[in-house]
Amino acid sequence: MADTRHDEHGRGIDRSAESERNAVPRTVIIAPDSFKGSLSAAEAAEAIAEGWRGVRPQDALILMPQADGGEGTLDAIEASVPGAVRHEVGTVTGPDGRPTPGAWLELPGNVAVVELAQPSGLPLMATPDAMAATTRGLGEVIGHALDSGARSLVIGLGGSASTDAASGALMALGLRLTDSHGQPIADGGRALASVASIDRSGLAVPDSVTLLTDVDAPLLGKHGASAIFGPQKGATAAQVTELDAALAHFAELFGGDHTAAGAGAAGGAGWGFATAWGATIMSGADYIADLGGLTNAIRSADLLLTGEGRFDSQSLGGKVVGQLLGTATNAGVPVGVIAGQVSIETELWTSSLTELAGSAQAAMGDPAHWLTQAGARAARELVGV
Repeated sequence: MADTRHDEHGRGIDRSAESERNAVPRTVIIAPDSFKGSLSAAEAAEAIAEGWRGVRPQDALILMPQADGGEGTLDAIEASVPGAVRHEVGTVTGPDGRPTPGAWLELPGNVAVVELAQPSGLPLMATPDAMAATTRGLGEVIGHALDSGARSLVIGLGGSASTDAASGALMALGLRLTDSHGQPIADGGRALASVASIDRSGLAVPDSVTLLTDVDAPLLGKHGASAIFGPQKGATAAQVTELDAALAHFAELFGGDHTAAGAGAAGGAGWGFATAWGATIMSGADYIADLGGLTNAIRSADLLLTGEGRFDSQSLGGKVVGQLLGTATNAGVPVGVIAGQVSIETELWTSSLTELAGSAQAAMGDPAHWLTQAGARAARELVGV
């Protein structure tokens, strides 16, 4: 006799047939961004997979940790490219002048990948200082890569502490910015207002440069680098105005297209590198997804699970989760999102670690545990047991 139950309308449901359908192995891609401040993308993917396997061990899980140019970019690309070699370069100049470790990633073909957040990120600041924070350490890391034979650069832009339009990095690489007395300017965005002369003759120039970003902000104005991101770096309203004026002064002297989408990325570093080197600005999430084959893999998957620390409206503006949602939707593949917090109305299946744990503090206390719980929940609710 068939094992049946009834739905809310009294229709019979063959439970044995339902169980048989649920038992069919599925191909599930687990591709989260990092959960900033708690777990790397690779650690998050492993935790989600552990939970899923506990419910559905028959499924094929493909773990593809992602990034969008910010924190975790080196890790994501290293995991995606066979033969990638990480190089530690010792200490470089941190964003507030204190020494900090530097690293870059060597890819086949003399390509170097550097991540601005790694030597010059906001979490490295003892105290936020939007006016004086510098990207000099990033330039020092790039210098090590070029000295080692790299000819092409991929620079992840995101998580910066500064609003210096990459001037610190470029000065570390030989660009001379001097004031009206012929003296080198100080580091930081405020000092850009004092630039009187620019000498590019000593600047190291790679063969090609690709900039990875998750924002489309221009350099200047109410949607620009200082107005949108300055407050996150500790800038007051008056300092935002001062920084924007300093950037405008530098742009007038240095040239380039300050209106380009992404020019305002990483405190104007998008514009700085594009102007100095003719760099190409592109979506970091798309670049990394394509590089590791995720874009193609999604097309043959049964389900995509992605995630990040906070799923909100900004997630849909070029970040990993938003870009992957678009890719999966175009491929007709269902998507689930696991996040530390979910702060957006959506028809997607979502799981919030804060809700699972009962509070944000509890979720942050053991994020791997709660990601494992969310992975198990996803397996039960998205596919079935």
